[in-house]
Amino acid sequence: MSVTALVLAGSRPGGDPFAAELGVTHKALIPVGGTPMLVRVVGALQAAGMERILVSCDPGPVADIARELGAEVIAPATGPSGSVLAALDAVGTPLLVTTADHALLRPAWVRQLLDDTPADGDVAIMLAERRAIERALPGSRRTYLRFADGHWSGCNLFLLRGSAARAAVMEWTRVEADRKRPWRIVARLGPGLLLRYLAGRLTLAGALDRLGRRIGCRVALVPATDGLAAVDVDKAADLRDVERLLAGR
Repeated sequence: MSVTALVLAGSRPGGDPFAAELGVTHKALIPVGGTPMLVRVVGALQAAGMERILVSCDPGPVADIARELGAEVIAPATGPSGSVLAALDAVGTPLLVTTADHALLRPAWVRQLLDDTPADGDVAIMLAERRAIERALPGSRRTYLRFADGHWSGCNLFLLRGSAARAAVMEWTRVEADRKRPWRIVARLGPGLLLRYLAGRLTLAGALDRLGRRIGCRVALVPATDGLAAVDVDKAADLRDVERLLAGR
């Protein structure tokens, strides 16, 4: 199966404050161990066997670096989900999606997502369970989705396959503003599921199954074998942790 990879490297309106604090124009250009994050992400995708890589970004230095690395540049849309939709319209599926701030990205994580996605899965989402993250990086502060089968954090790795995947991205555009408030997302699936969630009896797998049936596609959870897959670079503490890990490696 030939898979195209998409790296979301757009800038938020007004620029990224963390990037500005570090003296660079875009978050994707923040140096980690002396290397811009975008370079690390594209390199990991290439090492994982991704022959076609798109970078969603505006014209400028990020686009220039992307082309130097052999990637194609695609114009971003409004918000991450809009940029994914634009890529789907341009190249179709299968499409593997990640972000430019995934500075620790490893080829093995990409291969795990591809290998562990069920054959009938339209969308696969990699998440890491809290215990795995805390084993890999004690003291790391992440945002968790709290379900009966564990506390989960996103790994910024998604696989979209087939025409039904578009429905999932359309749903993503509707819930994007609530990504830090999972109870509001669950509420869209009906009062019964919301009550189970609030009572701590709803599993993440159950919620994804219900979501998939509601929007007409099969959504699969791929639990990360390495808790570090959930560590991106959003703030100074993340940058310190990642650089320490890379130095130790």
